[in-house]
Amino acid sequence: MDVTRHAAPMPSRREVLRGARALALSAVTGVTAAGCAKGADDGVGADGRITIELWHGQTDTAKHALERLVADFQRAHPGIRVDLGGGVLADAMLQKVTAALASGSYPDIAYIFGSDLASIARSPQVVDLTGTVGSGPTPWNDYWAPARAAVTLNGQVRATPAVVDSLAVVCNKKLFREAGLPLPAPGWKWREFVETARRLTDTTRGTFGTGWPGVGDEDTVWRLWPLVWDLGGDVIAGDGRGIGFADVGVQALQVVEALARESSVYVDPKPGSEQMYQVFMSGRMGMVVTGPWQLPDIEQAEIDYHVVPLPTFSGRPVTISGPDTWTMFDNGGARVRAARTFLSWLMQPAQDVRWDVEAGSLPLSRATQALPAWRDKTAGTKGLKVFAQALESARARPVHPAYPQISQALGQAVVAVLLRRSTPSEALRSCADEANAALLIPR
Repeated sequence: MDVTRHAAPMPSRREVLRGARALALSAVTGVTAAGCAKGADDGVGADGRITIELWHGQTDTAKHALERLVADFQRAHPGIRVDLGGGVLADAMLQKVTAALASGSYPDIAYIFGSDLASIARSPQVVDLTGTVGSGPTPWNDYWAPARAAVTLNGQVRATPAVVDSLAVVCNKKLFREAGLPLPAPGWKWREFVETARRLTDTTRGTFGTGWPGVGDEDTVWRLWPLVWDLGGDVIAGDGRGIGFADVGVQALQVVEALARESSVYVDPKPGSEQMYQVFMSGRMGMVVTGPWQLPDIEQAEIDYHVVPLPTFSGRPVTISGPDTWTMFDNGGARVRAARTFLSWLMQPAQDVRWDVEAGSLPLSRATQALPAWRDKTAGTKGLKVFAQALESARARPVHPAYPQISQALGQAVVAVLLRRSTPSEALRSCADEANAALLIPR
């Protein structure tokens, strides 16, 4: 996800992979003693200035945007210094933070994927931010529902949202014209998507109707959740003892099966989906399901494109948002207070809109979306408004310790169907066995 009239070109997929990786939980939960030693350093220098350490995981455009924001924060808060460090990209942050917690030398704030928050939050060093967001200058309920859901675990806010996004379909208008097809409109159905993909496919020219990541990672999986939700299912059943898509998951996978059967889907065999996007931007793919992070690259490739919401089964709009987080760790009272001050400042609309415009995110809140700077950005970026409006109906994956195992099991099922190695019912049966077993493990 990375994700313009005023912004420099943004990195593809935010240089952040949406991995749902397994966490060494023993390392996270067994660091209380070591963490206390770290907390003895209150970060207060001889001049009374407090230094907090932020592991941001960003590169290029996003990193420079954050550097400018930090510089402005420090000018407005001369008693606090923010040290930008970490030395790793966001997709390696989980392993780095896990090791840091085990050693007792961890940052004050780290950029953590939403899919990893439940595992990280098992550490006693993760700070409860319920009071921070509840007393912030922007009312908590003004933030988009997926942004709130992605940082809330068992009724407690365990992080602040860092970025939000959504999925929609980007269409190559030239290929639609050549195929004699009308551009899709909001409210279209998944059967129309499958048929459109079939008619856009031309094996003699090497063109595909659409694409799907085929590694089995979170990039593969999160594209299926909107279909599950639209059919009335959920990731986890209400009683928490099993998956919530044992029945509707077969119907969702039948869409994948239909695309594979018609050979109208390009299956990307490598992590990151870069090959899939390259096929689209080379003019050889009619439709790609993606987020706003990809629009700058599509524009740079000079693709004449059209953005439309995801298809549905029901006619009701539904999509997924995969918010990532700023997670805070306890390094003593003074540093916790300073870190709270920084995150509260960063979430305010005046700063959020700069991050959105410069680094490539959607607004965290309705207040940000109403600002002139965001309106200018949407006016200057074709199709961006569709992604922003989709937040009204977007949902987030659950913050649950077993989610990585559920994602892994479903990822294997999707790939098996994409490669025509299994039927939807067979693939889901295997997925359910693994995912339900993970949910029964005491946590």
